[in-house]
Amino acid sequence: MITFLQIEEITKGRILDSFQDKVITELTIDSRKASISEGSLFFAIKGARNDGHDHIQELYNRGVRQFVVERNITFIHHNDVNVLKVKSSIEALQLIAASHRKQFSIPVIGVTGSNGKTIIKEWVYQLLSKDYNCIKNPGSYNSQVGVPLSVWQMQSYHQLGIFEAGISKEGEMENLQRIINPTLGIFTNIGSAHDEGFQNEKSKIREKLTLFKNVTKLIYCIDHVAIHNQIAQTNISTLSWGFTGEPSIKVKLQYDSVYSLKYKEQQFELTLTIRDSASIENTFHCVALLIHLNFNQQQIQERINLLQAIPMRLELKEGINQCYLIDDTYNNDLGGLQISLDFLTNQKHKKNKRLILSDIQQSGLAEEELVKKIALLVNGSNLQHFIGIGASLTKFKHFIEVSGEYFNSTDEFLQNFDFEKLQEEIILIKGARAFQFEKIVAQLQRKVHGTVVEIDLDAMVHNLNYFKSRLAHKTKVMAMVKAFAYGSGSSEVASLLQYHNIDYLGVAYADEGIELRKNNIALPIMVMNPSEESFASIQLYNLEPEIYSFKILDSLLKSLNGKSCKIHIKVDTGMHRLGFEENDADKLLSGLLTNPQIHVASIFSHLAGADEAMHDNFSKQQAEHFKSFADKLSTGLGYKPLYHVLNSPGILRLSQYQFDMVRLGIGLYGVDPTANGFNELKPVATLKSIISQIKTIAPGETVGYGRRGKADKATTIATIAIGYADGYNRAFSRGVGEVLINGQRAKVIGNVCMDMTMIDITDIDAKEGDEVIIFGKGLPIQEVAAKVNTIAYEILTNTSDRVKRVFVAESI
Repeated sequence: MITFLQIEEITKGRILDSFQDKVITELTIDSRKASISEGSLFFAIKGARNDGHDHIQELYNRGVRQFVVERNITFIHHNDVNVLKVKSSIEALQLIAASHRKQFSIPVIGVTGSNGKTIIKEWVYQLLSKDYNCIKNPGSYNSQVGVPLSVWQMQSYHQLGIFEAGISKEGEMENLQRIINPTLGIFTNIGSAHDEGFQNEKSKIREKLTLFKNVTKLIYCIDHVAIHNQIAQTNISTLSWGFTGEPSIKVKLQYDSVYSLKYKEQQFELTLTIRDSASIENTFHCVALLIHLNFNQQQIQERINLLQAIPMRLELKEGINQCYLIDDTYNNDLGGLQISLDFLTNQKHKKNKRLILSDIQQSGLAEEELVKKIALLVNGSNLQHFIGIGASLTKFKHFIEVSGEYFNSTDEFLQNFDFEKLQEEIILIKGARAFQFEKIVAQLQRKVHGTVVEIDLDAMVHNLNYFKSRLAHKTKVMAMVKAFAYGSGSSEVASLLQYHNIDYLGVAYADEGIELRKNNIALPIMVMNPSEESFASIQLYNLEPEIYSFKILDSLLKSLNGKSCKIHIKVDTGMHRLGFEENDADKLLSGLLTNPQIHVASIFSHLAGADEAMHDNFSKQQAEHFKSFADKLSTGLGYKPLYHVLNSPGILRLSQYQFDMVRLGIGLYGVDPTANGFNELKPVATLKSIISQIKTIAPGETVGYGRRGKADKATTIATIAIGYADGYNRAFSRGVGEVLINGQRAKVIGNVCMDMTMIDITDIDAKEGDEVIIFGKGLPIQEVAAKVNTIAYEILTNTSDRVKRVFVAESI
């Protein structure tokens, strides 16, 4: 237990205001999170684009009374706050969590490496949670702030801690070591992730080894020679395993998936059900841990047989009756529930929020105390409806204030609940594995065929922040969500952007903007192609039209009848698509001054060749002509609208022309529209299908319409559930197109059909139901587009609306 007055000594900070010494129960760094408790302590962190200090008054209004700040803060007319000033809020957060960690003497397993950290942490939890009351990071909360927030959840009833640590540069692991202070360690592997933050591979390994300086045993794979060589230079006690050399545990593949293991005088066999090399390596890290903990062969085999695949992302899926489902059916604990509720609360495209929650198992708390803690989170999360499933929630339902229904089991819920009640809601489905909530997801999910576009919201946020990092702090960002957000789903993407404080949205047509308004998007929205027929709706839904000609301006004025309206003036500086010409400035200004109900929100143009260096001189001329036109208009108006000319390639290559705002389009979705190779961008969309059927055909047989595919030998073909009606172009026919199955490429054979495509999988180990990547990781969309002589924009936007969009975010 740590109180507010104690953190002054822990952090070496200085108290600015002290009202009442309170016990700290919750640490928070994000003003947008769902729940606030009496013991909440907010850390105001100043980032590159956002400053937590700007949200202190908002948090006070919501009930927060304790703050850690980096600059002097004055609360006018409020004398009921505790405020501590420190040099660094992040460092203070880490010091408080490290102090909290010192209160516990339980064993703690620390996991680090380049890949597999989260999977191994979750698998260790699966393997040992029957024997110990475990605490772990929610999802992959392994960063400089994620680790202290995770370790803070440690309580007296926990018996084992399992924490992963991730770093991106030298000097970071020392902080995390103090917080986690593991007694056992697992070093997964070393790879190229975050290479830019280290001098070389050796320095990266040394930095990661810092986590293990106090462990009694470090588990690692001796086959990773670079790791082995660095560990050999330390005094760390190890338990190595591997297929080569002289490890502590010698592993050998006997046949199929049967492995022999030799450890000291023991020798035994294990059978693995997984096939890929990464999963095999992750499994043997876990096996080595079980051996160290004195599990016998039978126990180890039984435990690894029960290992479950780890869903590494939360999925936002389309449900019945215009609902959305947040599928979080992997496990259920208090830390994960808090983060899941945060995610639910900040989905704004549906007003009604519902939580379907199971009992939390193996918490170490008494039933009543546990439900009280659940109720504290649920009652503060702005939910409209609650469904509790399990004996504990049903017994102590009086603690939960949200309107609810309760059932003793999942089957009872499925048999008795009226599913027609679910209308236009966002529903978080979170349950412990034993409750089999996947049955609920199956009941509530909208039924479609097996082809989906998976949209990685975390990657989108990464790309947004990367583009912001290339801009001046004052520069605003308009995100383009036209064309169904480049095929990604407009309202879902807009909701995410609204959460991350984007300044403007841009759509192609009024209908797109109206749909966003109907889905509770309150951001300013520019309509790029307004029509005379759309002006009434534009007014009704508070949209802002682009005005590019006198004809469209006159039409708008006639429709307004004196009512006010914000507009955006488009200037043609050389694109020669839409816009006012340079000699139109005087006439345009006269018209605007005659109609003061018109407010010019922005003036903008479009660079014709921002993606290629060969056009840089022309881009410079465009920017100069634009500024001359815009300045003349601004001077005449007596106020300065926002100026903007840069699109995604312009932000990447020509940031000197960023003016007041930029328009972020295809780059937000992880596509580099330049030839410069901006590798920092992460792909957002993955188009996936499944294998519907596999068959073998004899030499000389043909495949598909027109008999265009012909087998020159015995050929194994797979039919996949995607065709040109889904947006998979017929140009991919006859060997042009390739897809990815289990990491291997397979060519299209014959013609692409309307709903199906056949591929040659003769040399690929695959089965019916296996996942097929059309584009995504391992098969970049730019490469796919180049196969048919087009661009990534076209591939993205051509993906049919009938293909379901699944939105994934950080796993909870």
